Amino acid sequence: MVLNLKPEMLARHIESTLLRPEATHADVERLCMEAREYGFGGVCVQGSRVVEAVHLLDDSDVKVVTVVGFPLGGMDRDVKRYETETAIDNGAGEIDAVMNVGWFKEGKDKAVFCELRDLVEAADERTVKIVIETALLTSEEIGRACRLVLDSGAHFVKTSTGYAGRGATVEDIQLIRAAVGPEFGIKAAGGIRDTRTALALIEAGANRLGTSSAATVLRGAV
Repeated sequence: MVLNLKPEMLARHIESTLLRPEATHADVERLCMEAREYGFGGVCVQGSRVVEAVHLLDDSDVKVVTVVGFPLGGMDRDVKRYETETAIDNGAGEIDAVMNVGWFKEGKDKAVFCELRDLVEAADERTVKIVIETALLTSEEIGRACRLVLDSGAHFVKTSTGYAGRGATVEDIQLIRAAVGPEFGIKAAGGIRDTRTALALIEAGANRLGTSSAATVLRGAV
């Protein structure tokens, strides 16, 4: 049963996140040391902090994840591609890229798909998660966005940036899981601040959890 998930197993689902604009090197250092201590699956940092995080997590199993097109997703696709290439060159192991929600809402599915394919190619076989921003989408649109992510060659659908009014919900995860099938990756993010919420999202089908309250979430499972 998911509700009996051991702390060390829960930790592997967690990507401890630090995307505050005012975050300093000292904050990144604390994030990485905590990730080592608790055995988190990854840390998620701004692009300018990738090199630092890679150095701090050298010789550990903790993945360094960074964001692309964060948080709005509306920049030119060539900018997103360059941002992805730079992150990979700097040592990032995984990319969390924000979909162009405006294009998607206009029905420009081909343009969105082409951009996603660009990002997957630029990531050079690293794991790519696409943020679809579920808070801004209808149930039908969530299903449509998931199909684009699947077809693009990306590896995960990610729910949220945390900047769109709300984060992940159990209902979001259930809709995404129904759309992508049993094997595809789902990352729940935004508003995950306690163990009960984390476990409910995993039970609903999430494989990864992005949270800036990682230690609090894990301690509640002890």
